[in-house]
Amino acid sequence: MNDKEIMENILLTTKGICDLYLHGSVESSTPQVHEAFTTALNDAICMQNGVYTQMESRGWYQKEQEQPQKLQQLKQKYASAQG
Repeated sequence: MNDKEIMENILLTTKGICDLYLHGSVESSTPQVHEAFTTALNDAICMQNGVYTQMESRGWYQKEQEQPQKLQQLKQKYASAQG
């Protein structure tokens, strides 16, 4: 396994952890549990961002530029759904 694959696995794992902590925070039954999950979620989000930043700086995470026309279509779709 090369460095890129390791970083991809870490990124995917960290995203999964964020999802679990989010649900834990939303479903928590006491303020203390909520705070624990929220703190863990914020830490995991920071970790995920660090991994993403490292991958992007190495060219391992390619972003796609969305076409302005598609963005406008999405805006119109959600604007009409709210009205």
